[in-house]
Amino acid sequence: MRIQVQQVNVPLTYDDATVLQRVGRKVGCEPGSLSNPTVVRRSLDARPRNPEPVYVLTVEVDLNLPALPHCAKSPGIEVLVESSEDNPPSVRVQSGTGTTPRVVVVGAGPAGLMAAYQLALAGARPLLIERGDDAAGRAPKVAEFWNQGILDPESNVLYGEGGAGLFSDGKLTARSKERGRIRDFMKLLHSCGAGENVLIEAEPHVGSDALLTILPRLRERIIAAGGEVRFRSRLDAVIIESGRLRALVVNGKEIDCTHCVLAVGHSARDVYQMLATQGVSLQPKPFAVGVRLELPQSAIDRAQYGRFAGSPLLGAASFRLTRREENGIRSCYSFCMCPGGKVISCASEPDLFTTNGMSYSTRSLPTGNAAFLVPVSPSDYPEHPIPALAGVEFQRQLERKAFTSAGGGYKVPACRLVDFLAQRVSPELPEGGSCPYAVPIEFRNILPNFVTTTLEKAIPPMLKELNGVRPDTAVLYAPETRSSSPLWITRNPEGESTSTRGLYPAGEGAGYAGGIVSSALDGMRAAEHILTRISEGAGVPTGV
Repeated sequence: MRIQVQQVNVPLTYDDATVLQRVGRKVGCEPGSLSNPTVVRRSLDARPRNPEPVYVLTVEVDLNLPALPHCAKSPGIEVLVESSEDNPPSVRVQSGTGTTPRVVVVGAGPAGLMAAYQLALAGARPLLIERGDDAAGRAPKVAEFWNQGILDPESNVLYGEGGAGLFSDGKLTARSKERGRIRDFMKLLHSCGAGENVLIEAEPHVGSDALLTILPRLRERIIAAGGEVRFRSRLDAVIIESGRLRALVVNGKEIDCTHCVLAVGHSARDVYQMLATQGVSLQPKPFAVGVRLELPQSAIDRAQYGRFAGSPLLGAASFRLTRREENGIRSCYSFCMCPGGKVISCASEPDLFTTNGMSYSTRSLPTGNAAFLVPVSPSDYPEHPIPALAGVEFQRQLERKAFTSAGGGYKVPACRLVDFLAQRVSPELPEGGSCPYAVPIEFRNILPNFVTTTLEKAIPPMLKELNGVRPDTAVLYAPETRSSSPLWITRNPEGESTSTRGLYPAGEGAGYAGGIVSSALDGMRAAEHILTRISEGAGVPTGV
């Protein structure tokens, strides 16, 4: 029988023999009764109470006994059986003579790529359009923006193949319980060149440099399965008749379309505006804003690993910190931590600016950074003639102030933490920061009072949880405004727009995801909804 055993502690330099020995202890049998171990999940436990850091494994293994030993019957040990939940049912579209227009996927971020991939595998021959460049063409545009302050509004840090996640860390944290879809997604990334860590780590990451080679391979698979991918293809309008999608306007040309996955990402503000004017249902949504906080990575390592900091077996440490709401001060939490990474500038519209963080696959830079965010709600947004777009205007106001305060050119407003807390601005920033185009700025000229007040009260006690980290080594960068979409493109349980039949909003841009993995899963679900609808009699997609 095949069993799964959780909470198996092993040293950092383990092998199969060690795994079988430790599993045998948990199960209550000799290691010789076990074979074929497979690690399906691995996390690092470096808490000070341990004599040394260990890996905590979940292991699948063959038990060569007629039954589980009596002492093995615990919640952490189970006999594996095939589950339909682990393998969601698939629908196959019959190729041949069809009359239904081709399914169009808008946006080549995680949600759009996975929707197109699923549709292509099922024989639906999707058309994937992306307003920006492919990964290879996008990289020099981003470098030009960072080095010279020249923005391409159509292809930049936020638009293009891979979406906003391409120039980030490639974090693949998954809190979803959809094990089958998560496993399929990770296996696909691994087959396209991601390291084996994506298959087993509790919090794997890929790295922006690796994504530049992985994404083209995924695109090639979509094309090989019958899909088509077009870059520099901007969605201008949706044509709706009697509450149903009839066509899209792309680069000024009308394309017949009755089924569309709308995976435009959380920065497609012009698309939001267009949808609102076309009568597509939108609702304002809470999100969060704040700053990027940067620390020496060596200090983070010491705080998390203690005397084992610097071990090549451990890599760069990360952290996750939270602070509850209290005494009228809002809650605060860290987000999108980039170990061994750098702070970057981002923009998708002229004269507006926001920050983000990124890491390469090695996570080897001398600093680490994370967003420290404060929740905002629709009650905080300014009045707007279209209420659903009020959150977008809230973001724009902050980003405009940041651009102006830094003197233009997409320079990054920055401030030493101790200066921020003392409400002063030093003429120079400390050496060794990751962002060479940062300038000292008073953040209270950029961020709302409730945000700065919360950060003043929350950051110092939060950093105390990182024992040994000195506040005078921390540098803040602002503003962090695009943690998630400020609105929902509302949809029903079948994934379809509540106002427009045939339109399937998906991913972060629709307000229903918050990261690479959740966006990818949402795109997969959107594809499945469309395939089910087509199989029910809507016809077979044809070419455009």
